[in-house]
Amino acid sequence: MPAPSSPSLADRIEALLPQTQCTKCGYPACRPYAEAIADGSASYNQCPPGGQEGVARLAHLLQLPPIALNPLNGAERPRPVAVIDEAVCIGCTLCIQACPVDAIAGAAKQMHTVIADLCTGCDLCVAPCPVDCIAMVDASAGQTGWDAWTQQQADDARARHDFRSFRLHREKQENDDRLAAKAAEKLKAVAAESASTPEQQAEQLRKKAIIQAAIERARLKKEQQAEQAAKDSP
Repeated sequence: MPAPSSPSLADRIEALLPQTQCTKCGYPACRPYAEAIADGSASYNQCPPGGQEGVARLAHLLQLPPIALNPLNGAERPRPVAVIDEAVCIGCTLCIQACPVDAIAGAAKQMHTVIADLCTGCDLCVAPCPVDCIAMVDASAGQTGWDAWTQQQADDARARHDFRSFRLHREKQENDDRLAAKAAEKLKAVAAESASTPEQQAEQLRKKAIIQAAIERARLKKEQQAEQAAKDSP
């Protein structure tokens, strides 16, 4: 049985981030930021949710001196949780789409609600709301940075974020497969059409060319996605 591989530097850095997935660091999620710190393209003071304690933890891991949190990325603050004014909510689902950890429940044209225990306080649901019915309220009794988090909360948030990413990728793949199957059926139907005049034959060829081009684009896109997935896998 092969021995388990040791955690990479990016793995160890990621484990020290609070996993809000808030993008305040300038990266789309905690993992890309961890990788950027590991390869030297980002500084270790760009995570406001981790606060100054988070900077100190990363500095210790990297054997670098502690530095001040970069104010361009935001300020250390109490851990917030999103609260939806359910009487104002119009059920547009934009907040659900924005939430990186699936912490909002609801359906189209129905009232939405935040599952407080799952919310990471990332703020990403606030801006998309067209009726301004989402508020961020203190959930940590004024404690900030890592004093407002537990490692278990961070680990759970990362697991939910990773599962959401997997789910969205799977749903997109399934949708692409359905579209490809429909295109193939359409191509068969066009090929089976009778075309007795030159004009009808030309139109049939035009339709076949359009469908074949769409199928080819889908095939190339699928190959590119598979290549990217292979590069991203450890």
